[in-house]
Amino acid sequence: MKYFNVVWIFVLIGFVNDVFASSKNNPDSVTVINELDFSNFSANLDSLMNLWFVQNSFTKDSNLLVGDYENKSLPSKYPDSVYIERLSRIPSIIPLSYNRFVRNYIHVYTEKKKDMLETMLGLAQYYFPLIEEVLDYNNLPVELKYMAVIESALNPRAVSRVGATGMWQFMYGTGRAYGLTINSLVDERRDPLMATKAAANYLKDLYNIYNDWILVIAAYNCGPGNVNKAIRRTGGKRDYWDIYYYLPRETRGYVPAYIAATYAMNFYPMHGLRPQPIDLPLTTDTLIVHENLHLKQVSEVLHIPLKELRDLNPQYRRDIIPGKSKPFTLRLPLQYSVEFIDFQDSIFAYKDSIYFNPANKISNPTRSKYVHQPPTGKVKLYYTVRSGDNLGYIAEWYHVRLSDLRYWNGIRRNTIRVGQKLVVYIPPSKTEQYKKINSMTFTEKQRSIGKSVSIVSQNTQPAPASKDASKYVYYKVRYGDTVWDIAKKYPGVTDQDILNINDLSHKDKIHPGQQIKIKPKD
Repeated sequence: MKYFNVVWIFVLIGFVNDVFASSKNNPDSVTVINELDFSNFSANLDSLMNLWFVQNSFTKDSNLLVGDYENKSLPSKYPDSVYIERLSRIPSIIPLSYNRFVRNYIHVYTEKKKDMLETMLGLAQYYFPLIEEVLDYNNLPVELKYMAVIESALNPRAVSRVGATGMWQFMYGTGRAYGLTINSLVDERRDPLMATKAAANYLKDLYNIYNDWILVIAAYNCGPGNVNKAIRRTGGKRDYWDIYYYLPRETRGYVPAYIAATYAMNFYPMHGLRPQPIDLPLTTDTLIVHENLHLKQVSEVLHIPLKELRDLNPQYRRDIIPGKSKPFTLRLPLQYSVEFIDFQDSIFAYKDSIYFNPANKISNPTRSKYVHQPPTGKVKLYYTVRSGDNLGYIAEWYHVRLSDLRYWNGIRRNTIRVGQKLVVYIPPSKTEQYKKINSMTFTEKQRSIGKSVSIVSQNTQPAPASKDASKYVYYKVRYGDTVWDIAKKYPGVTDQDILNINDLSHKDKIHPGQQIKIKPKD
């Protein structure tokens, strides 16, 4: 009896070994499918749904909710021969093999996660052109763009449980090694453009090692060390399906998931799916910022929703662009780029003493932000706006910043009205001096700061008629004007002519609403 048991033990061991060996050579024969761990993928999808432009898309038109337009006449699944034929029609230099693993992932994308697939299809209209341009510039297969689908669900803010971040899921060390800036304020792993450039360089380096795109894709997921170990354990075999069972569990599903994502992103109409319209501007402009800038400054001056700015610029962890350290980019909807250029002085000055004042910074190791509060150690005064006043004048009279005056009074542009009471904060020691300003005439206020009154303010009556009055015209300054710009409007007039006539120097500033005397040339 004991002999019989021993024999059967050896028979069973041989049977298991034969099955295992067969499964390595023929993945289709495996009954139990070792699937990719979808916990990261699901978490990325959940995070994706919190993006402003995704949420805004769903709330903007409830008639476009996923599932309302599903084509019920199309089958949910197709025979293997159909999948094989369709994969063969996709233009790709990367081999798109088909087996049970790939089929399972196709069903995940087109059935289990079809609502999310439709969202990713909508995002692809924005992100794929950007990714394709970078891949093409680096002479890489453009079909590598589908890696971003399985890496992050096209979510630039995706973070895995081990800390891999961004659309291309870079770990900290790898991101720094490929030139991405990562610090307390900026994380370029979350910048779709910069991260794609880094990913392209990483993929090129991996291809130089393996000369096989499938192995490159596997190595991108688990690292070249794990792929090299799997190659050594198989006696030097370099085919992905030969080393399949020696790779980490998650990587075994990574390549099949890539092939399935490639299929789903190309043949989604055959499964009754269509891209979810995403309220993300397809045309944007990128500006280079050389000064420190807070996204709230841009949001409040240009009236762009802050959440939209954050989603267009996800690399800025605390809404701060530290442009003084080195030039950084600001991505805006195209229609706002010209307006930003026109109003950039006001944008950078808007509440700058609040956003970039170290005294107003909360010391918190987990969350650093800037708070909006009245200045401490100051006395509050009120100034009543009169005809002819503008914010530039008032700021000069009280020796305060124009941006502070706007902030204290909740003024976004330069518009004020006669009779409006403005709050001004001044040093306690100068209270009596500044109290007098509210009762002074315009001429007295200008003289108090050492200025002449040759520049007539916005609502001031024209100068009295004289025998020379017909020789002059008065130009009302607009936002963004310079003396040189104004001079160009009058043939023969130079900027120095205007300075001389108005008793100005090159250091003097002009303000919107002011009227400048000009003597046109005959």
